[in-house]
Amino acid sequence: MKISITAASQVGCVRRNNEDMVLVNDKFIRNGKQWTMADLSLQDRYLIALADGMGGHNSGEVASSDVLHNLQFFFGDLPSGLSSGDFDEAIIEWLNSINMIISSKGKSDTRYRDMGTTLVALAYYCHDFYWMNCGDSRVYRLDDDGLQQLSTDHSLTNLTGEKTHKGVVTNCIGGGCQTSYIDITKCTELVKPGDVWMLCSDGLTDMVDDISLGQLLKEGADASRLCDMAVSAGGYDNVSVCVIKIV
Repeated sequence: MKISITAASQVGCVRRNNEDMVLVNDKFIRNGKQWTMADLSLQDRYLIALADGMGGHNSGEVASSDVLHNLQFFFGDLPSGLSSGDFDEAIIEWLNSINMIISSKGKSDTRYRDMGTTLVALAYYCHDFYWMNCGDSRVYRLDDDGLQQLSTDHSLTNLTGEKTHKGVVTNCIGGGCQTSYIDITKCTELVKPGDVWMLCSDGLTDMVDDISLGQLLKEGADASRLCDMAVSAGGYDNVSVCVIKIV
């Protein structure tokens, strides 16, 4: 199986700095874009992840960078052949560890106090796919039936049932969360040729509705075009997107 990946991350129209970051295997993207093709038959693991940092100037961008760099190293160092249950446990152990690292950094340096980040990812590991989510960034899948959000927002809006997103997360890495959690779902059977997967920060979904996103993806829009659409709509937040096409 081959996958085509486009990734982009922009500061938007309002913020002064970009606290988002995207990871595509060994490439980190912030204020830029990336295209790559990966042949998964030639490797036993591949990671695509997106982090939306929070905590103000400097802090959020540090949190998202620290988390993605740490995750890249951890994922690459995982032993081969773990069962899906063992894989889940390993990721949960990593989450507990990185949450402590991010929180401790904030306690030791006031510049990083209460910094945190969301995390969404699509991971290929030993012939299986997993999606992961901590926070209110999102994982989507587009197939013949249309666009579907697979992840659940860990947000105040989701808890109260409000339709207007307010950007208040109830779960993240760092950010004062003492007991962060992560949703992990094995999704191998959902990864089919012709389908499109998307990871994005709320800078996209607050600006462009799901119906429009589905249509744009059907038309072949890449990550850069989707970011441009969010910016054209107002760009109130940093916006980052990964579009993964199953070839």
